[in-house]
Amino acid sequence: MEEAGKGKGCGLLKVVVARGRNLAVRDFTSSDPYVIVRVADATAKTKVINSCLNPVWNEEMAFSMKEPVGVIKFEVFDWDRFKYDDKMGHAYLDLQPVTAATKLRRALQLTEGETKLRKVAPDVDNCLFSDSFVTYANGAVMLDAWLRLRNVESGELFITVKWIEAEDTK
Repeated sequence: MEEAGKGKGCGLLKVVVARGRNLAVRDFTSSDPYVIVRVADATAKTKVINSCLNPVWNEEMAFSMKEPVGVIKFEVFDWDRFKYDDKMGHAYLDLQPVTAATKLRRALQLTEGETKLRKVAPDVDNCLFSDSFVTYANGAVMLDAWLRLRNVESGELFITVKWIEAEDTK
């Protein structure tokens, strides 16, 4: 697990870039995709998966922060050895539903078990491909989502966001 923005916060935001689906062709018949994840002023990157339009990364990145606020930006690129890497689209995820669910978890004083806290539907202001749910499980507020890539002919990313509050990280 890669940790970015270390020492700057009171909680831990874990972002799992699980896999891609139907990514765009940027080489002759395939692509060599990787994902750059940006949260606040921190950046992390997945490994390159060679010759694959449906890659599986399953890489977890951790970002220290006070609260789960702001937007996570995902940028997909095709790695090229001899020229600039090609853009393969981008997506973003607003952390507001995770922030709201965290406040609800505190109000309900949830400490164990699994509870659905909030439904998040796709709309023009987000990149969600389908309905997603924010849940509380195993000490974390979590959101699993398929994100539709923008500014590209095709492609989706499956990601998981986990927020672990400071008192739960000790």
